[in-house]
Formats: sequence, structure tokens, C-alpha cells
Amino acid sequence: MTSATYSPLFPQESEGGQIVTPPRDADAVLAGLDPEQREVATALHGPVCVLAGAGTGKTRAITHRIAYGVRAGILQPGSVLAVTFTNRAAGEMRGRLRQLGAGGVQARTFHSAALRQLQFFWPRAVGGELPRLLDRKVQLVAEAAARCRIRLDRNELRDVTSEIEWAKVTQTVPADYPAIVAKSRREAPRDPAETGQIYAMYEQLKRERSVIDFEDVLLLTVGILQDRHDIADQIRRQYQHFVVDEYQDVSPLQQRLLDLWLGERESLCVVGDASQTIYSFTGATPDHLLNFRTRHPNATVVKLIRDYRSTPQVVHLANALLNQARGRAAEHRLELISQRDPGPEPVRTEYADEPAEAEGTARRVRDLIATGVPAGEIAVLFRINAQSEVYEQALADAGVPYQLRGAERFFERQEVREAGAALRGAARFGGNDALLDDVVELPSQVRAVLSTKGWTTEPPAGSGAVRDRWESLAALVRLAEDFVRAKPTATLADLVAELDERAAAQHAPTVQGVTLASLHAAKGLEWDAVFLVGLTEGMMPITYAKTDEQIEEERRLLYVGVTRARLHLTLSWALSRSPGGRASRRPTRFLNGLRPGSAGPVARGAAVDGGGSVERGGAARRKRRGPVLCRVCGRTLTDAGEMKLTRCEDCPSDMDEGLYERLRDWRAGQAEQIGQPAYCVFTDKTLMAIAEAVPGTSGELAGISGVGVRKLGRFGADVLAICAGEDGAGASGDS
Repeated sequence: MTSATYSPLFPQESEGGQIVTPPRDADAVLAGLDPEQREVATALHGPVCVLAGAGTGKTRAITHRIAYGVRAGILQPGSVLAVTFTNRAAGEMRGRLRQLGAGGVQARTFHSAALRQLQFFWPRAVGGELPRLLDRKVQLVAEAAARCRIRLDRNELRDVTSEIEWAKVTQTVPADYPAIVAKSRREAPRDPAETGQIYAMYEQLKRERSVIDFEDVLLLTVGILQDRHDIADQIRRQYQHFVVDEYQDVSPLQQRLLDLWLGERESLCVVGDASQTIYSFTGATPDHLLNFRTRHPNATVVKLIRDYRSTPQVVHLANALLNQARGRAAEHRLELISQRDPGPEPVRTEYADEPAEAEGTARRVRDLIATGVPAGEIAVLFRINAQSEVYEQALADAGVPYQLRGAERFFERQEVREAGAALRGAARFGGNDALLDDVVELPSQVRAVLSTKGWTTEPPAGSGAVRDRWESLAALVRLAEDFVRAKPTATLADLVAELDERAAAQHAPTVQGVTLASLHAAKGLEWDAVFLVGLTEGMMPITYAKTDEQIEEERRLLYVGVTRARLHLTLSWALSRSPGGRASRRPTRFLNGLRPGSAGPVARGAAVDGGGSVERGGAARRKRRGPVLCRVCGRTLTDAGEMKLTRCEDCPSDMDEGLYERLRDWRAGQAEQIGQPAYCVFTDKTLMAIAEAVPGTSGELAGISGVGVRKLGRFGADVLAICAGEDGAGASGDS
């Protein structure tokens, strides 16, 4: 299992046994970037929006952008704040920036950045010490429910806690919760009035005990920055430039905090993909990404569509899946173009029942391992965690090691904490430890210490807690082996320091087993081989997805699953739950037309063009079906002139004024030559549309409303020449 972009383990990246040193200068930072990634890296001024498809190297692009700005002397490291959504992603970003010679840049999660500011400014803004931060709010929610005389079982307690979190990140107060749920058509897990009552009591209990929760960190920071302009100004003097990763996942509360950090400035770069918005249940919304051009009309937009992760076969299926999508996010979908050599076709398999599906999957996994695919590079992904048990059993029966993702964090496991303490003690007093008397090599020292905690050269048989403990210790042994390869002179004390740093960043080493995970937990990761299982109606899309918007999010969730695969992809479903049961289940509707024998829309072929696109102050034009939408604000257009421009009359124009005037002069000459009014050549609106789109090919020009086949043949060469900066007069006007 690896992150979706290459993640180094240590401050200096090791490739093929060679230590990678920082680039020698700013220009060297740009080496190896593709044209679109280079556009991202060099776009250092004004608002920038990077639309980055799965596997297109977005982290590489934005870290090189920051590093290029720092190495070129344009950005001061301490003035840059890069924010993302997980500690792992932030740690990866910091590691890459160190490798590129930009180690002083702050890369944090929204919550981590806000908590640091809150801790620093609380005494000045409020007085006294910051209230204690709750580690887990579930216990307090349970107490609030009991105070309200509402009984909740464990699952209901978890659901109500999630609802409280959603309400807070959407800035919904307890009194408004029932009305907001009704208005938003949100599928509440229980009676909204009861949830609102528990929510209010929960907030009261926090006040009584002087504690705050995770969401309060953002809310309180927002409150201080709104009320104390002096503090807001101090933060804005500190941070001059902002980068936001996974921008499609920001909540309204996070966007509000970002706005306060920015003030009136536009020194902002956002990166996201609306087709990977899968966390709306937590308050995330792609609207901020989709509306970025409206809020920042002069933004530079760069599209990354070169997929370096997946084979053309996997990419083709991913594109075909999105080609059937509907809704606003679908209008902004990116058609990926694989940069890898061809691989095997995705496998689609139908089973009689769930146990047969699990056993068949385990057999295929075992066969892949036998051909040389590492177990750690294989994943079995499902819609909900409850589906994991049958696959755990099947893999255990097949003798295949596995790990559950989304369970207890690696460095919080008891055996890992105990192992860390033992290694720390050995590093401090190793000279007096008989275990290490005859052991010099670092990995051997680690094996010797961990052998006292249950590590053995061979794994224990079967599965369960004993096997889980061994896998954790074995991961620490492998980490030591990797560490000494990257840093041959490393000592046990160096390794302990590395472990402490990784624990602080929650950057866990990989347990060498097949990954079992939900599709949500798989976001941001990738494997050589991915098995997408249980793809039946009622599970994908999930039963409680009722609205069109919810259905489309389920489609995006499947898309995320497909794009986790580098080489091997298997999709499967079972016609019944139990052996001998009635075969009443149907494969997911999302595969209609994409599996043999199914009816549905025919997938378009993958594009063959090799590049992405760059836009400055204007959005790319594309053929649309159905209603014509304004490419700036998204409103449905009905006026013929607006439809020709594909934007509202009063929405910002990105027209090249000089080009428009040259086209008008050319049109006047053509009209005089043919003895017709100027509008018979092209109308003003058509000329405006041409000057906004700046077509470079006949196909692009033909796609503009008002051109048509006849005028393309008669005037096309002239117009394209003028758009290219040449003198096109008379080239085709005498036909």
C-alpha cells in the first residue's frame, strides 16, 4: 500500500540505493516536470486553480511550485502555509519540500494550523489558558443523551456524534439543526429534533467543564480572527502565500477560516478534483472549487490530466464511468490520459453468492502473489466496513496475510508503544544490554530488541490478535531495514528519533499484507492490484442514497476505487447473499454499458492527445449536451447571444481585446470584398466567442456557435491565422 504520489520515508529520498540531494538551483527544481506541472510550478502570482485528475502528480506539482518560488527568492519559506486534510498528507508534503530545499515551509492540516494559532493568541484574545481539547467526543455525547433521557446504542451514538460534527462544520447551531436537515434533504440517522436536543446538551456540558472539541478549534479561531483585527493582521503579515490541497473537500467552516487568513489578498493556489468529492456527509462540498473562477475572475487555471498511475485499460474504464455522470461536478470532469504502457484488461466477475465471491477473490489474490505481486501492493475495497468479515475469513483460509485499514492508528497500538519504549531504552543503555553485545548492524539490533516483544523470523499461523501484533512488529523491522539503506551510518538512537517524528505525524510504515478497506478509507492511496467487491444495487449505490446528488456521489466513490489501481483491476458482485439463496441481486447500475452483455450508454474511447491544458483568466470550451450552462457561474443559459458565448452577459469576460479588434478589421475587409453586411461574415457575438476561446485547430473553431461547416471552409484558415498572431487577410476570402 502506498500513497497516491510517491512518499519518501526519510528526509533524503533514496532511489535505487542512491541518495537524492536537493536540486542545485531554482531551474533544477523544474527538471522532470511535464508541461502542465511546470505551468503550476511557475504560476506564482495571483489566484491559481489546479484541476488535477487522479494519478496526475498534483502533490509533485504543488511542492515543486512552492520550492521553485522559495529557491528563486520569490517566496520566503516562513511566509508560506500549505494546508491539507490529513497528517499523513501534510507529513509527506513537508518531506518533499525538505528534499527540494524548502524545509522552512509550514505544511499542516487545517486543524493543526488553527490549533497553533489558537494556543498562541488565546491568552491575548480571551485571557487565561486555552480550554482542554477533548480527545474523543463520544463519551460526552453519550452523557448528553442520558441527560436528555434518550437511549442510544453504540451505533446510534456514533451516528449522532457524526451529525454533531457535520452541524458544526456547516456552522449550524443546535436550534437550527432540524430545519437545516429538512431544507438540505439530508438523510438524518434519527429524529432531527432529538439529535438537536442532544447537540444542545452536549454544547452545554462542554461549557460547564471548560473543554473544546475538534470542530471548536476552527470555530474559535474564526471567531477570534473576525473580532480581533489586530490578530488577523498579524497572521496575515506572517503568511503571505497559501496553498490548499484537496480543495474539493473543504467545508464551509474551513473556507471561512481560509478567507480570514487571506483577507483582501489573492495569493492563493488551490488544488482539487470535483470528481473525487466523496465526503459530503462530513460537510465537504466541491462548490468552493467549482465557484473558484467566479470568486477570482482573473485566476490562472491549469488542468493536469496525464495519468502516471494507471494503465490505459484502467484509465479507459475510469473515464467511461464518469462519462455517464450527471450534475454540476460532472460538467467539470477531467478526461484522463494514461502515460503508462498497456496492461491487462479489467476483470469483471459475477458470483453466485457472497462467500463464493470472497473465496474467489482470495484465490485471485493468492495467484497474484504467486506471480510476484507483493501482498502489500494488493487491496480489497468495499462500500462499508461490515463487508470485511467474509473477506478476512477467506484470506485467512487461503493463508494470505492482510491488514484492516481505518482501524486503530499504527503508533497508538499497544504493541507498537511497547516496542518503541524497548527500542528507546536500548538506544539509551545499549552498552549495558547483553542482547546487543554481539550485534552491530542496526536492523539486527532492532530484531534482537523486538524478539523480546513477540517478533519471530516466521509469522504465527492463522489470524487474530497474535498475528496482528506480529505484523506490527515486523513493520518496525522493515522500517529499520529501509532506514539503514537510506542512511548507512544510522544508529539505534537515530532510528528512535525517526520513529518519534513519524509518530507525531502519524506516518505509519506499511504492514506487509493485503489491505482490506472501505472505499472512503482508500482515498489518497494506490496499489498495483485492486479488487472492488460487492458491486450490487443497494450497496453501490448504497440503499440510503436517494437523491440524484447522492447517487452521483456514489458514482464518484466507485470512480475513486477504480483509480486506486495501477495495473490489475477486478470488479465483482454476487447474485445472492448466502449459498442456495435466490439470485435476486443485480450488478450496480454504474456498470451498465461497461460490462459485457449489459445495456446502457456506450463509453467513449480514451483520448489520444498527450497533454493537459492551461487557462489564464478563461475557462476551456467543451462540447455540451443538454442545457447550455454559463462556464463562469453555472447558470442555465436561454439567450441566444449568451449561449453563443457560453456565459452570462454580465459574467466576467476573458476576451483578448487585441485579437477581437484584429478580427473586426479582418471582417470589415471580408464584408467589403463580398459586398455583404459585416454580420453575414460573423456576428459580433461570434467574434467575441472566438476572441475568448482563441481556437488553435479547425475542430476547436468548428465547436464555436455561429461558425458552422460552410463558414469554416470559407473563413477558417484566415481566422486561425489571426488567432495565431499571423496576418490572415485574403487567405480564403476569394472562394
